[in-house]
Amino acid sequence: MKTEKGQRKAAQRAGAKSGERHFEGLGVSPGVAIGPAHLREGQVARVPEYAVPATKVGAETRRFEAAVDKAVRQLEKIRRKSESFHGTSAEELGYLLEAHLQMLSSRRLREGVLSRIAERLNAEAAVAQEIESIAAAFDAVEDAYLRSRVSEIREVGQRILRNLTERGFAGFGDLDAGSVILAEEVTPADTALMDPGKVAGFACALGGAEGHTAIMARSLGIPAVLGAPGVVGGISPGDLVIVDGSEGLVVVNPTKKRLAAYRKRQDEQAKEAKALARLRGLAAQTRDGTRLLLQANLELPREVGQATAVGAEGVGLLRTEFLFMNRDDLPDEEEQTEILTGMVAGMGGQTVTIRTLDVGGEKLASSLGGHLGESANPALGLRAIRLSLRAPELLEAQLAAILRAGAAGPIRILLPLITSVEELRATRVILEKVWRRLKRRKVATAKSLPPLGVMIEVPGAALAADALAHEADFFAIGTNDLIMYTLAIDRGEERVAHLYNPLHPAVLRLIHFSVDAGLRAGKGVSVCGEMAGDPRYVPLFVGLGVRELSMSPKALARVKDRVRRLDAVAAARLASELTILNDSGEIARLLDLFNARL
Repeated sequence: MKTEKGQRKAAQRAGAKSGERHFEGLGVSPGVAIGPAHLREGQVARVPEYAVPATKVGAETRRFEAAVDKAVRQLEKIRRKSESFHGTSAEELGYLLEAHLQMLSSRRLREGVLSRIAERLNAEAAVAQEIESIAAAFDAVEDAYLRSRVSEIREVGQRILRNLTERGFAGFGDLDAGSVILAEEVTPADTALMDPGKVAGFACALGGAEGHTAIMARSLGIPAVLGAPGVVGGISPGDLVIVDGSEGLVVVNPTKKRLAAYRKRQDEQAKEAKALARLRGLAAQTRDGTRLLLQANLELPREVGQATAVGAEGVGLLRTEFLFMNRDDLPDEEEQTEILTGMVAGMGGQTVTIRTLDVGGEKLASSLGGHLGESANPALGLRAIRLSLRAPELLEAQLAAILRAGAAGPIRILLPLITSVEELRATRVILEKVWRRLKRRKVATAKSLPPLGVMIEVPGAALAADALAHEADFFAIGTNDLIMYTLAIDRGEERVAHLYNPLHPAVLRLIHFSVDAGLRAGKGVSVCGEMAGDPRYVPLFVGLGVRELSMSPKALARVKDRVRRLDAVAAARLASELTILNDSGEIARLLDLFNARL
């Protein structure tokens, strides 16, 4: 019997005889796109270099300054457009655009280029040489994060060069509906210009599954394949292209048989989406009657409508970082109150769990620069609840706004990166102080002090969960950070990302211990990391006793479908078996076998 890979190779050989071409890469955004090819020109590969007469040095300087000013305007335009995006993609793109804007205002870049122009070098060559000099310096350091910035530095340089050479990228606004973009590379900023109504899918020779471009594609719901070498070679504009974002395959000029098969897959996916939509009004209940609460993770005000549209039963995690991002000033109590009140009211009486500021490390906000300072290891430094307790004026303003938003509907307060009971107690003291102050001022607030919960996202919190359970009102397990801190893995670091394993025995035991501690103390336990939105892990969580899952609104229907196929008693037996195993491969095998039988 031929293997799946062997069948694919045989199909490729057959297709080659008819002119069909295949390119394999990484499927980073699922779905199938079929449409005419739109070839995107790549970088400014050939930079002119020549001597500038002394009398023209001033003019060359002004050309460079104008190109930088134009780059800033372009990025600001993209940032405004990105405000219509949702979830993680909006946050990720915000950080990226902020970094690019900071690079454009860098003294080193500006002074380096101007120095080269002063030596009578043309602006294009001066920019190219200075960018390479800066990139080489970053590439030589041992710090992995700084090395990862090299691609961003070069991207900023390319933007300036496109402006200087008048090869500015005009976006994708002039595309015919249903076009498929093929390029050497598509940057996250370029992805922000894509209209899902026109761009059916895209494929690039470069890029990885955990990069910003992949995140953007998934959020926009555009099928995408990255890391497909040669995908732009020998292809003509208008050639029919299939992008299989699930399997990581790009097919150019497909045979009639293959095209029919992929059209059938598109129809099946559309039918599946309609079937899942019909679950909106049904309860998330297992076949043997165990009821789950499926809630939404929100990051921006406009996502409230998404949550209600899919039938979310409240908000399990409202991230408040958007209030502080991409601005030079801090939001005051009134601004925070107005925005949070609108979001709470928009949920129509469903409970909204509001997390206090979780910023620091990779989530630098320029408005908080004076409070954050520098950290040798941002992931382990001044961030989240540590920052809030270090700057109590920030925490008091935020808690006041949250309490005032509670006048519009039921709320809970969630504290990020808790590692000790002392942090929880210190926050509760501040919360009660703010509460009394608002009451004295006769300001409308929640009728009573809302529940105060903690994120379980570091091993220290998980191992101390029994102690925390006596003081906290509820737990929310953040699986993303818990996995990262437990396994010492940064999944954004390509060289170790493959070690990021949600089913590692140590991770499962920490989750198990946390859930047990919460349930023994009679406290609610929810899971709000990416694992919560993946149907694969639903039997595990149900079996462990978790009854609240919070996820991206887009994931809710599939998770509900998996819940309704489950038997909770069988899931409990499975969880008991998985949590005593020492082999993550065997854990994955048994879990997948269980799911396959549903």
